[in-house]
Amino acid sequence: MGNSAAGGRDFVEPVAVRIAVVDPLPMFRQGVVTALEAAGHIVESPVDVVAWLRRGAGTLVLLTVVSNDDWALLGQVCAAAASHLVIALLDDASPVIGARAVRIGAHSVVPREAPAVMLSRTVDATLEGQAVMPAPVAAVLASDLLDSTHRVTADQLSWLRLLAGGATVAEVAEQAGYSERAMFRLLQKLYRNMGVDSRLEAIMRAKEAGWF
Repeated sequence: MGNSAAGGRDFVEPVAVRIAVVDPLPMFRQGVVTALEAAGHIVESPVDVVAWLRRGAGTLVLLTVVSNDDWALLGQVCAAAASHLVIALLDDASPVIGARAVRIGAHSVVPREAPAVMLSRTVDATLEGQAVMPAPVAAVLASDLLDSTHRVTADQLSWLRLLAGGATVAEVAEQAGYSERAMFRLLQKLYRNMGVDSRLEAIMRAKEAGWF
């Protein structure tokens, strides 16, 4: 079928997007699937969402983050989803927890108990390139970025640029004139100063700050 005109304007049918929903509760999962299918999306609940992403099976992942295992999975999903989008569904309303999810790589953060209409709007906005999160989460991220600019030296910034470009710790150490063990310790100290726990989070924080 072609586009139909209404009031002199063309109507363009929305493009269906393939979405994965990951949540431990089958009833909750089914409710999210039903809501997103009603919005015209193709929704799945893969057992192994990382493998699903690596197959190029979809565009967006909605992942509930509650336990330590969930946090680890969020990191894996974000690392595997370089060309995909991730929305973290959180039980904890703490702005610090929301900020942590964004630092790991989530594009948007939404409360797990959010009504279906809010969840659908978050999906649409995220697909359009917007970051959706509660205002207190954004405030924490902005404050952290301002603070971290005073804790990173020019040398440390050059290390982050190398890591972001795919360099190993050994390669960074060679260019900086340190042993690999010493560089590992220096990078761990840098991550702590930036308020992050890993190389990936540090690179994401630096990109958010516009350092490179």
